[in-house]
Amino acid sequence: MKNLKIWNLLAFLFLAIQISSAQYGAQKKGDYYFGQFSYIKAIKEYEKMIKGDLNTSYAHQQLAECYLLIRDYKKAIPHFEAIINDAMLPTDYYFKYAMALYSDGQRKESEKYLKKYKKYNKNDSRVKRFLKDGNLASVVFNSRQRYDVEPVSFNSPESDFGTFSHQGNLYFASSRKTETENKVYGWNEEPWLDIFQVQENNPMSTPKKLKGTINTKFHESSVAFSTDYKNDTIIYFTRNNYYEKKEGYGALNEINLKIYSAIKEDGAWNENRSLRINSDYYSTGHPTVSPDRKRIYYTSDKPGGFGGTDIYYSIIHERGGVGSPINAGPTVNTEGNEMFPFINKEGKLFFSSDGHVGFGQLDVFSTITDEDGKIVDVINLGTPMNSSADDFGYFGETNGITGYVSSNREGGKGSDDIYKFKFTPALDIEGVVTDGINLKPLDSVKIRLFDQKTSTLAAETTTDENGYYRLPINRNTSYMIEAVRRTHPHENVFLNTHTVSHSTKMIRQDIVLEPILDLKLLANLNKIYFDFNKSDIRPDAAKELDKVVNVMTNMYPDMIIKLEAHTDPVGSNSYNDRLSESRAKSTYEYLIANGVLEAHILSYKGYGKRKLINHCTSKKDCSPEELELNRRTEFPIIQIKKGVLVSK
Repeated sequence: MKNLKIWNLLAFLFLAIQISSAQYGAQKKGDYYFGQFSYIKAIKEYEKMIKGDLNTSYAHQQLAECYLLIRDYKKAIPHFEAIINDAMLPTDYYFKYAMALYSDGQRKESEKYLKKYKKYNKNDSRVKRFLKDGNLASVVFNSRQRYDVEPVSFNSPESDFGTFSHQGNLYFASSRKTETENKVYGWNEEPWLDIFQVQENNPMSTPKKLKGTINTKFHESSVAFSTDYKNDTIIYFTRNNYYEKKEGYGALNEINLKIYSAIKEDGAWNENRSLRINSDYYSTGHPTVSPDRKRIYYTSDKPGGFGGTDIYYSIIHERGGVGSPINAGPTVNTEGNEMFPFINKEGKLFFSSDGHVGFGQLDVFSTITDEDGKIVDVINLGTPMNSSADDFGYFGETNGITGYVSSNREGGKGSDDIYKFKFTPALDIEGVVTDGINLKPLDSVKIRLFDQKTSTLAAETTTDENGYYRLPINRNTSYMIEAVRRTHPHENVFLNTHTVSHSTKMIRQDIVLEPILDLKLLANLNKIYFDFNKSDIRPDAAKELDKVVNVMTNMYPDMIIKLEAHTDPVGSNSYNDRLSESRAKSTYEYLIANGVLEAHILSYKGYGKRKLINHCTSKKDCSPEELELNRRTEFPIIQIKKGVLVSK
């Protein structure tokens, strides 16, 4: 029977561990999908957290944002409501909640939370930006995440753009001059574009032209790796087509783009075929293939689109054939130009556009899809990914953190340059504040975060019933955390985020506060009253003394005190001495009877009117309130921690 009980206990513990691991796994998966713009998948994981009662406040925050980003405002609002009154909530959520309410038509309620947000963030321009362009998704996304970008070492004085990473090598288009070829293209007086490769993580590697028949006397660019129906690696690329039309067929000497495929033969990449979606009468280029190899996306200015160039896709058939062009739709395509599509590991479409609201000319955007996979909105990836110039050719690594983008922004080496980016998630700080004596969590601790460089208040919150706090912070910043509680002296903690890794989303800073050596404050005591000329413990006094019992038996069980009773100056010394002594004894007996150890009250004594705390001498020179201040019970602390005496 005993063994059976042990096995049952072990089985229960194993099941509990499995459930706990699954729930924490849900948060990890949810955060991954969130960072990959896969909000529908993220929602499912965060909902598991709610169901398992794991870190529900965080789950509600993430669900609120996910539903905002897929434009399901009604579903976002209940999750905001679940957290909006949480003292720990970053003030940013007042703004997001206001945007959800605004989008749901609740304008008055939205205004209420916008005002609340402005109270803490007076100089934030995002409200005006939202009202100007109406792109809620971009505003929400850029409020919590950013990218760091820097130029790659192999940029040339000519054009370099359009990267693709494959098996340790980077493939890109470049018009850099070579020793053997110096022919230039009349349009920009640069050599013709060819496809180069360079070792990705070797700064000493020199870019070399791709071997084979891909590079010709025309322009080649925009490489995308995929596989064919035999699972062999193939590539798609873009080449311009110089089409000299004959008389009667329209304008002469028209240049268009076409997409070709290539296969590897004897270590060289050789052109295989021209795709059937190409035409001599319009351009088709900049291919990318979905990870499941079911779709090829590309740019085209074929007739019937929404603007100059649009994003299209075609179904890739089982044997490798490519179906008819399908326009990606008006949520993606505008009256302007959309180009350079890219599909990430999670199947999200990235592209560049000068038709959507942006920071300059071409900007990089990502799409947002609903539960059915329908594109419902686009996100501008913000600065510094985008600039006032052209930003295009986005490529994201499978790790979801790094990638490449091309740009002709100021400060570059050539006309177009390649930049490497690192996706930097929002960074929060969390921790638990505990008592330095009993190590129990402390609620109601005011946490204030100061920027050390500017000495300005960056954020503030209050610990919950578990002593937990959480605040948003910036990277590469030095902070001072001030922790304050009525029962505990101020504690300052210093930290910096200069060495925090890009992939880190949360740092931990627990804080220990030493209690103040004042039993009245620790117990939050009110005045202890006695009836006139009596020493009996009244019901209201008993309620206060119960607080003392709680402090001495539950909060600080090693506490040792003295007990002192005092009277006002009215009456003789002998009368007041007897009265105070009697009251001290009654108080002592009540505490002992309710659980305080005798050894933890060293003495009880009545001091009568011998230790007045103000100028009073009689009723004549004092008000009733001043007299009452002298009628008090004191609890001097002798020890609060075992073996450590308090100097008095």
